Amino acid sequence: RYFPFRETIMLMSKPSITELEKQFVAEAMALSDIGVGPFIGQFEELWAQKNKMAYGVSCNSGTNAIYLALKALGIGPGDEVIVPEYTMIATAWAVSYTGAKPVFVDCGDDLLMNPSLISEKVTDRTKAIIVVPIYGRTYEEKHWSQGDIYNGARKNGLFVVEDMAEAHGIMPQGDIACYSFYGNKILTTGEGGMCLTDNKEWADEMRKLSNMYMDENRTMLHPKQGHNFRMTNLQAAVGLAQVMRLDEILEKRKQIEKWYNENLPEHVKMPLREVLWMMDIKTDHQEEMKDYLEENGIPSRYGFKPMSMQPQYLGEYKHLNAYKWSKRIIYLPTYTDMTEDDVKTVCQTLKSFESGK
Repeated sequence: RYFPFRETIMLMSKPSITELEKQFVAEAMALSDIGVGPFIGQFEELWAQKNKMAYGVSCNSGTNAIYLALKALGIGPGDEVIVPEYTMIATAWAVSYTGAKPVFVDCGDDLLMNPSLISEKVTDRTKAIIVVPIYGRTYEEKHWSQGDIYNGARKNGLFVVEDMAEAHGIMPQGDIACYSFYGNKILTTGEGGMCLTDNKEWADEMRKLSNMYMDENRTMLHPKQGHNFRMTNLQAAVGLAQVMRLDEILEKRKQIEKWYNENLPEHVKMPLREVLWMMDIKTDHQEEMKDYLEENGIPSRYGFKPMSMQPQYLGEYKHLNAYKWSKRIIYLPTYTDMTEDDVKTVCQTLKSFESGK
């Protein structure tokens, strides 16, 4: 919803930029390294190290990171990939870009994909499952096929691709972990993405795919069709600084979650998160609450709609748990530099709305 004549008193999200980010960008500018440059490799290496993975491959978006991962795993037309019903549309689109078919699995009341529903969706065409830690929640207590969700996938011969766009700071456990560094993410480069893996063959393939499938000698003969998905050195300069500040950023966001939980009414709270991307809450008055917050200068956002409700994948959706929650979830302003007073302002406005119900 957009209200052009209503003033907001705070932003929905904004990046945390310090002198370190500015210094690294200035260094890149001073050397005219604005496209290709050394910050790209440094960013990839440090983010891989932080996540205990061997290889990092940067690209221009989180969506394309998932696409590159699937392509490197050999997934294409005729294949099927398990995707959560409750996720951002980019997760499903990345599958469709490869020519494969996304097959959707409903969520539980924590909004995470329900493992008990996965087996019925697996066929002999299923090649992978995409795990999405929604709003920074983990799958640690989720079990499928006599093991956790990762071992369950492997017992069924499936690759595990992780869409970690909302989960910076959670250790990856899959075959390839995919990150978005969009402007509202925990760590940001404005736009950008990265794939992490321990498999050198997959890393090399993703790097070639993202860079026009150039050969090592740049002969201008391209063995396969590639893409121009490169991250710039300027973006990587910001990203490197953000990764160097990871512990500080995660700690600040954990404090923001604590402030929210101390000030929100108990009945709107959702399960705790391993890391805080956005502060999601539940309400039986979604539209009215959003309007009231907006009228009082507080932006908010809807939760995700089920994939089966999307025009590109339209199917039966009104029976889904994901549909029920899509009408109840909104998320509140969340950014690293929020103050306690900011959080209290949001919560007090929300309480004022609740008092009228």
